[in-house]
Amino acid sequence: MINGFKEFIMRGNVIELAVAVVIGAAFTGLVNAIVTGIFNPLIAAIFNADTLKNSLTVPLGDAELSFGLVLAALIQFLLVAAVVYFAFVMPLNKLKENQARRRQAGVPLDPKKNPVTDLDLLTEIRDLLAASTGAPTVSSSAAVGAPFADAGAAKHTI
Repeated sequence: MINGFKEFIMRGNVIELAVAVVIGAAFTGLVNAIVTGIFNPLIAAIFNADTLKNSLTVPLGDAELSFGLVLAALIQFLLVAAVVYFAFVMPLNKLKENQARRRQAGVPLDPKKNPVTDLDLLTEIRDLLAASTGAPTVSSSAAVGAPFADAGAAKHTI
């Protein structure tokens, strides 16, 4: 039972998720400060209120509808989404595109900058097995969308 728990905790995706939660919590504080310190006063000045949360209120009997509170949450969400996209998602997508382009062009990858992936190793094993049995192989670049790519692309060995 303890070994199973250790294996669960040591999985890469669990650690990555924990790091993402911690970074997300720290990032939330930053975004809250930006919304509270910059956007709330600007929008509140436009609507003549002390904060965005107190603006755009509509009395409804004994209660009030607070559209300003919803607007503040929407702005905060959009700021978080924009920073996550432009700081994390877009750069990682560009990095993956560049690596795929280099692989398709047959440029050997520097193992220090671009470590060998499981897919690279499995492709090499498949090609070696197919060569030993005489079966035809499909190049790894053809498998990712380049049907006429050179089957003699750079191989990785350990």
